[in-house]
Formats: sequence, structure tokens, C-alpha cells
Amino acid sequence: MSERVPVLRIGDILLVSIQVDLEDQTVMNLQEDLAEQIVSRSARGVVIDITAVEIVDSFVGRMLATIASISRLLDAETVVVGMRPAVAITLVELGLSLGGVRTALDLEKGLALLRRSVSRTDRR
Repeated sequence: MSERVPVLRIGDILLVSIQVDLEDQTVMNLQEDLAEQIVSRSARGVVIDITAVEIVDSFVGRMLATIASISRLLDAETVVVGMRPAVAITLVELGLSLGGVRTALDLEKGLALLRRSVSRTDRR
């Protein structure tokens, strides 16, 4: 049985902290769980914390981009936080630009970025 990645709620933002190895089924479960929770909790933003991710490959890069696309379609923005320099270098070397995925250095900055973005959207 594959592990499930917990999805926590902070106001209208969901926090996903990846602390496990990302196998195919774990990622599929995360995508489904996250999509369901965005809708059921009316989330406006998603923070994906990858501080614990030491090694990244094209699969992980595509997973981040796919989750951001799913979230955007459900009216929630995504910010990836905690990316290590080696992970960033690897993503660039793999040619993965992660289009549509915003990044911040840490959780605090990621939450602030989403809160500013959500408040701008609410004023429209």
C-alpha cells in the first residue's frame, strides 16, 4: 500500500509537506486528495513544501507542474517552497521550467505570497 501525503488547512490555504519518497501511486493519491480538498474546503491557495526532497527527477518535476495546473483549474494558486539549490539546478538541467508554478524560499514567504495574491484577487 502506498503512503498518503497529508494535506493540512491554514485558513483558505492548503499545505502539502512532502516527507516521503514519491512513488507513482503516492503522487496519484496526492493529486486526487488535493483536488478534492481544494473543492471541499474552498481553498484559494496551495503551498507545496519540498524542503525534505533531496533528489528530484523529471517525474517529480512533472508532478509539481501537474498539481499546479489542477489547482489553477480549481481556482487555487500554487507556490512551491523549500527548494534546495541542488534541486533547482537539477530541474534546470532536466529542462523543466515548471511553468505556472510560483516559488518561495521558505514556508513563511510562500504563505505571504499567496495571501497577497488572494487578497488582490478578492478585490477584483
